[in-house]
Amino acid sequence: MSTPPAFAFPIPRTCPFAVPDEYAGLREEQPAARVVLPTGKTAWILTRYADVRAVLASPNISADIRHPNFPAMGAGEQEAGAKSRPFIRTDPPEHTRYRRMLLPELTVKRVRAMRPAVQEITDGVLDRMLDAGPGVGSGVDLVPAYANAVSTSTICELIGLPKDDLEFFHDITRISGGRASTAAEVSAALGALFQLLGELIALREREPGDDLLSKLVVDHLRTGNVTHRELLSTIGITVIAGRETTTNMISLSTLLLLLREPDRMAELRTQPELIPAAVDELLRVLSIADSIPLRVAGEDIDIAGTVIPAGDGVIALLGAADHDPDVFPDPATVDFHRGNRHHVAFGYGIHQCVGQHLARLELEIALETLIRRVPTLRLAVPFEDLTFKQESATFGVTSLPVSW
Repeated sequence: MSTPPAFAFPIPRTCPFAVPDEYAGLREEQPAARVVLPTGKTAWILTRYADVRAVLASPNISADIRHPNFPAMGAGEQEAGAKSRPFIRTDPPEHTRYRRMLLPELTVKRVRAMRPAVQEITDGVLDRMLDAGPGVGSGVDLVPAYANAVSTSTICELIGLPKDDLEFFHDITRISGGRASTAAEVSAALGALFQLLGELIALREREPGDDLLSKLVVDHLRTGNVTHRELLSTIGITVIAGRETTTNMISLSTLLLLLREPDRMAELRTQPELIPAAVDELLRVLSIADSIPLRVAGEDIDIAGTVIPAGDGVIALLGAADHDPDVFPDPATVDFHRGNRHHVAFGYGIHQCVGQHLARLELEIALETLIRRVPTLRLAVPFEDLTFKQESATFGVTSLPVSW
């Protein structure tokens, strides 16, 4: 069987509230398709829900970023990642060891206990935004003023990081997650983050507190379960992944509700009990981490008669899976009463997002608080003036000027 021709990937979104239109055709005609990445490497993309889940659950698929065919989509991503070794880009048993460090601290029960603290953070952020006023002309940018402030303050509170310079963490993530960033730029950004974390780890070694960083130092660094470098990497990726996805989801969800789904916004205002279901539906529809699951086939994989050879890069498209009409009828429709909540926006299998319960909590509180407390919220600029993060590892709106 001949190898199908490759085409350029990633495919830009033409609508910020939906995955690329091309996914539907590929799902029907070429569910395993060869693509050419910005790095010049070739890889395979998967677009069917069943295939995405099966591949991500397979023990014969590798997430090791050091593999020569790892389908990194940024020139600096693989080189920097091979040095820093973020645990999401490792395989068992190494990945299992890191994951077991974090899972007990992010269970449903523990996250629920954080609700009052996250609500207090969110109210404080919104108080400051409202006190500053809606501004004039172009209004207030909701991304730094609210979305980033809530998500970054929450992850800093959990880990025990300083919250006096939230844009520092935003800049680190923008560079490290940007597909146009060079290896030198990514390494410099991570170096700045690791320097801060290293100083804090040294402080916690002398004076442990009651935050996550202290617990990891006491239970894992002191006992020799992890090295200093491994702890730096683990905390670093937790900060980067934890704040970026939630920031983008808060701002993009707000834009969708304001612009395209005002009736859904009104529904949530009168029925706040729908917020948890709404969050899962927005996660599914927006699927901002569409191409995060980057893998390498450990054996030949047969997808509808197309064989992906062992050793080839594979990208399991979460957004494509979450818009598979065989699983989610009328997938582009936002339906807070949709019964099926088995989306893969957080991934699937052993690499499923370790912080998903915290992310849901943040989104529930951030959206409910904004909807309840700012009923006159509106866009301050024409939609056509907005720009989106097409070149980022996670999709989002670059800025979101609002007024009220």
